[in-house]
Amino acid sequence: MSMTRWDPFGEMVSLRDAMDRLFEESFTPLVRRGEMTRAFPIDMYEKDDNIIVEADMPGVKPQDVDVQVQGDQLVINAQSHHEEEKEQQQYYRRERTMRRYTRVVTLPTTVKADQAEAMFDNGTLRIRLPKSEEARARRIEVKGQQGAMEGQARHVQIEGQQQQSQQQKQGQQRSP
Repeated sequence: MSMTRWDPFGEMVSLRDAMDRLFEESFTPLVRRGEMTRAFPIDMYEKDDNIIVEADMPGVKPQDVDVQVQGDQLVINAQSHHEEEKEQQQYYRRERTMRRYTRVVTLPTTVKADQAEAMFDNGTLRIRLPKSEEARARRIEVKGQQGAMEGQARHVQIEGQQQQSQQQKQGQQRSP
């Protein structure tokens, strides 16, 4: 008989996973028995006036992905299909069932949804969302009188220094 070492933190990890699943399922519509709903990891960043979203979706086919922009939110739905359970198979563990993935992300700025593009390659979804014109950064020229006044003041100060140094030179020449 082999002995298995008990890991007290192993139970905590599975409890955390169960709590995550419970939280996710509380905010998604009910699904059929045997289906699991999960979120998937994403990266979101800005590049060249675009918002880029990358999501890992292993086991998902491009035709099973739905991407929508709803107001200031990006909604990604997907599902993976695996073989149906075979009656003659006796499974000891069955985790690769049909899964539904749902992710709703608030966008950091307004985007042009009609110009968005999505590509799916090797299990990774990449979405390019062009930022709207009003959301793009613009350089604003600063105008004002203070800069001109400083320039005039510096000019006067320099002239004053020149006059003062000329007077000092004249005074030195008269001293002997």
